[in-house]
Amino acid sequence: MSGSSSAIVAGLTAAALATVGFLAYQASANVPAEFTGPRAAASPGVPPSGTPRGVRRPGGPPDGSGRGARVVYSLADDRVWLIGRGGEVRRTFRVSPGAVDPLPGVHGVTSRSDAVRGSDGVPVEHVVRFADVDGVSIGFSAAVDGSVPARPKEQTGGIRETRADGDAMWEFATYGRKVVVVR
Repeated sequence: MSGSSSAIVAGLTAAALATVGFLAYQASANVPAEFTGPRAAASPGVPPSGTPRGVRRPGGPPDGSGRGARVVYSLADDRVWLIGRGGEVRRTFRVSPGAVDPLPGVHGVTSRSDAVRGSDGVPVEHVVRFADVDGVSIGFSAAVDGSVPARPKEQTGGIRETRADGDAMWEFATYGRKVVVVR
């Protein structure tokens, strides 16, 4: 009986360690940005020195962009990835950033508007807002006329995408959806 009870204890210990390891992994994948270390101050609209905009990152989303269903926005690449629950890339596309960048970290979709006038005066649709920097609302949108402007000089937070990409974002990025901003 002693041999079988030690096997049971060993099995229960292994199961407990596996459970603790799994829970630790889940917790680390969902740590809010404010608990992952000090945040660097960011200058709105200016990428950090040495980080060129428009550097194409091949393949999947950047390392360190989290786990699970999320929108990943790379400031350096001006690129978005829509990531499904299992980690699969559902869509990736280039965007045209506003003059004010969101701070890197984990955000959530806070509001959505089907159609409004953008802060630059252009009619936009499928607005998905997720951050605020110094009173400037930051969100993804598509211009109704299909235009994707160069980086504006005005203090705008509209991250422009094509209408097709805007449709995909609108369907994917519902209220509360995690938006991970990386440098």
